[in-house]
Amino acid sequence: MTNGRADIDFVGSGGETHQTASASMERLTTNHGVAISDNQNSLRAGGRGPTLLEDFAFREKIFHFDHERIPERIVHARGSGARGYFELTKSLANYTRAKVLTEVGQKTQVFVRFSTVAGGAGSVDTPRDVRGFAVKFYTKEGNWDLVGNNIPVFFIQDAIKFPDLIHSVKMEADRGYPQAASAHDTFWDFISLSPETTHMLLWAMSDRAIPRSLRMIEGFGVHTFRLTLDGGESHFVKFHWRPKLGLQSTCWDEAVKIAGADPDFHRRDLYEAIASGNFPEWDLGVQIFTEEQALQFPFDVLDATKLVPEEMVPVQVVGHLVLNENPDNFFAETEQVAFLPSNMPPGIEASEDPLLQGRFFSYQDTQLSRLGSTNFHQIPVNRPKGCPFHNMQRDGHMQTMVPMGRANYEPNSLAEAGEPGGPRETPSGYRTHPVPTEGVKARVRSETFADHYSQARLFYRSQSNVEQQHIASAIVFELSKVQIPAIRGRILQNLLNVDVTLVEGVSRGLGIKAPTEPAPRAAEIVDMTPSPALRLIDKYPPTLEGRCIGILVTDGADGKLLEALISAVTKARASAKIVSSRIGGVMLKDGSTLQADAQLQGSPSAIFDAVVLLVAKEGASALLADRAAINFVSDAYAHLKAIAVTPEARAILDKADVKADEGVVDASKAAAFVKAAAKRYYAREATIHAP
Repeated sequence: MTNGRADIDFVGSGGETHQTASASMERLTTNHGVAISDNQNSLRAGGRGPTLLEDFAFREKIFHFDHERIPERIVHARGSGARGYFELTKSLANYTRAKVLTEVGQKTQVFVRFSTVAGGAGSVDTPRDVRGFAVKFYTKEGNWDLVGNNIPVFFIQDAIKFPDLIHSVKMEADRGYPQAASAHDTFWDFISLSPETTHMLLWAMSDRAIPRSLRMIEGFGVHTFRLTLDGGESHFVKFHWRPKLGLQSTCWDEAVKIAGADPDFHRRDLYEAIASGNFPEWDLGVQIFTEEQALQFPFDVLDATKLVPEEMVPVQVVGHLVLNENPDNFFAETEQVAFLPSNMPPGIEASEDPLLQGRFFSYQDTQLSRLGSTNFHQIPVNRPKGCPFHNMQRDGHMQTMVPMGRANYEPNSLAEAGEPGGPRETPSGYRTHPVPTEGVKARVRSETFADHYSQARLFYRSQSNVEQQHIASAIVFELSKVQIPAIRGRILQNLLNVDVTLVEGVSRGLGIKAPTEPAPRAAEIVDMTPSPALRLIDKYPPTLEGRCIGILVTDGADGKLLEALISAVTKARASAKIVSSRIGGVMLKDGSTLQADAQLQGSPSAIFDAVVLLVAKEGASALLADRAAINFVSDAYAHLKAIAVTPEARAILDKADVKADEGVVDASKAAAFVKAAAKRYYAREATIHAP
């Protein structure tokens, strides 16, 4: 014991940290008093085998965790949803019998829910966090729930650690803060003692965790699944969602300011895009490979902390997703929708990934607490729409259906007596692909899961210099909120296994000495070829489509110039909003009145993708004396956005300390502005103090 904390006794074969009780310390037990010998691994049939139902310690732990909160979700409570359709464009009939992936041209209804993870239902949209990306397909063969995130890997390898992960990142138990933030001791303490989290940690500290819009994020199924055919053939598959508008993220300072100006920024953006007919779209891509190929990879595809680089297995596009309807009622649909990873049509199956295996139990169980009934599947948003459903399950709380006849069991012979006998099993129904499994029944983690740093190094070294700097800056910010020095030290030792320049940058930013020795490794690091596909910045498409321009207008502004700018922006399939010092609007040069969409004090430039200063001589002096106007300009510049100005606005640029570059353009050149506004200007960061 040291200062009331347990000593670290040993590191397991998978690199997980075990802390065992001393004579003076309480033993970890089940709720019924049974002492637990291993709190790091669920019970499996062999190291790479499936999780066993008899694991009472895991089931009790997950069961209690699932029921800790009512009525909002414990995780992913803050969500936004929409309806739409999925259309298959390329058949996978050579790999699966699932009709949703074999019938080209078939449109399948969907409901999609995006979410943050750590915050409660009343938190803001833009914290640094993972984003949930869950799709419910109402297929002709039953519902398929592809429940993933905007990051292709996860923090942990075994579902038995999920309660610990979420407890650590949620508000600290004794003080109830911080809300929707990972920058605190308990999260980083858990991370520092769990080296398997290193890969996902770098993703979370990257710009992927502060997206510009839900319409501009990727989605991933995270786990490895199986595609199966009637003949027993099986292939592994990874699912990817690719946004039509490309990837785009905010700057950290920008995300913070958006949270203050518009806590519903992502929700509003999604709703307004659909309402205006600018329907968000994604391509569905798949990586398909055999089990023999998987065994040749320098990592285990059953490990959810690993991804399959696209350079090893290319992503092929097989369909597209369109969201074209907002929910009619937020609670009835977005809040009550229940996703189950175990919902899969015939031809799509789970792998033996221990995190996925645990999710199968957890998601089903948690609906009883959150929705209050075993009949949650009868809620309209959860009902199968592509096919009917029939079974012998009856009664229960909130039963809304009226089953007919006496037959509520099978087998039965009532049909022989002329009465309805009820539904029966069918040879064409769901059949599980036979997978050989062997090994000792034990709480064990496969040795193939032991490498926690190779892919973390791959991810970091695949990033551009700008993105690497952003990751280091994010870690500096987060660790600066950590109060226990030993936690920071362990994190830096872990990161020394990833990249020495990263550790040097973080140490320099914190003003502490960099460690010279890395944390112990359970497996040797394999240097993998960098993957440009893992970058974010290079995936920004050179288009303004889907973005929003803020045009700050003063009295006396040129109406014709404004009309030309709005026309060019609209032609580029973007939108424009008029901002002025008065919500009532301004009087233009020709004497007409222009109504404002937003008032300057409440609409900082952080909520726009680029800005225009349409300033007349008589309005320039007033803006020079208005701190909100100066901040509007200086923030746009600091957030690396394009700025278009009239000559009268030059004094405002000078006061805001804006330096001329290719992103600062003449407002009279509408076409040039549209081109400039399609990107961000990262070269500015060398002269701007970025947090």
